[in-house]
Amino acid sequence: MVQVTELGYIGLGVKNLADWRDFAATVLALEVVEEDGAGRCTFRMDYWRHRFLVEEDGSDDLNFLGFRVAGQDEFRQMATQLTDAGVVVRVGSPAEADERRVLEIMKLNDASGYPIEIFHGPQIQADKPFHPGRRMHGGFKTGDGGLGHLIQRETVGFEKTYEFYKLLGMRGGVEYRIPVPGQPRPVELMFLHCNSRDHTIAFGPPGVKRINHLMIEVEAMDDVGLAYEIVRRRGIAVAMAPGRHANDHMYSFYFMNPSGWMCEIGWGARAASHQSEYYQRDSYGHEAVGGVMKGVMETVSVAAE
Repeated sequence: MVQVTELGYIGLGVKNLADWRDFAATVLALEVVEEDGAGRCTFRMDYWRHRFLVEEDGSDDLNFLGFRVAGQDEFRQMATQLTDAGVVVRVGSPAEADERRVLEIMKLNDASGYPIEIFHGPQIQADKPFHPGRRMHGGFKTGDGGLGHLIQRETVGFEKTYEFYKLLGMRGGVEYRIPVPGQPRPVELMFLHCNSRDHTIAFGPPGVKRINHLMIEVEAMDDVGLAYEIVRRRGIAVAMAPGRHANDHMYSFYFMNPSGWMCEIGWGARAASHQSEYYQRDSYGHEAVGGVMKGVMETVSVAAE
């Protein structure tokens, strides 16, 4: 069975591109690259030509995920694998592949109807070292783990969602069962991986937006502390205080971005164990801060009923 190898890039729709340019460079430390034409730009975090494609379309949400396969043979096998399972797949035109700066691309929707792109052959700019938008102690941890991880909303239940992502070669399951006071059942979170990163995509928290949060991992712990200081100094709302996750051992904190969902900057994650286990809480920290998470937790309580 052929499988995707990483989350290569994501597409974001935003209401205010100027705010996102500033946030990406001065808070996240990404390299902002202007695109031809108004209302579009890309963000870099390593030698890839882009990891983020950002468009001012007013949505303030996740537009698409771009998953990589190893090469042209795997690309064709993946198209057959998905089609045989009844998934509607459209192989993109050369112009569409060129737009994403990849050799070939296919487009489809996941079980919840969200757009996904599968590609091979991204453009790597080996002659253009990554230049962070602000000073960093180290760089970003990408490598075979891809750009990071995210949690997104699902609308059809864990079983159907998992069955779809298994077609992409992902595996995983429930890793958190979080007790909610006054509710008979815990809230469950499902995490899936496709490489050495503990998880690439996860599901569970309800919400209005498709995306709950996006995590980018840094190579130096001091860059978590530096980012936290910048966020606090600029008056950006912190959603979850610094702490360490129980599942991937990531030391991180969460904060709000200009589109109203969360970013997470983390360090020190362990590799995927490839074995099933679950937790009821994190190792330490990650307390909800002020009223930022109040609405989220109230929604979680309702979902647990």
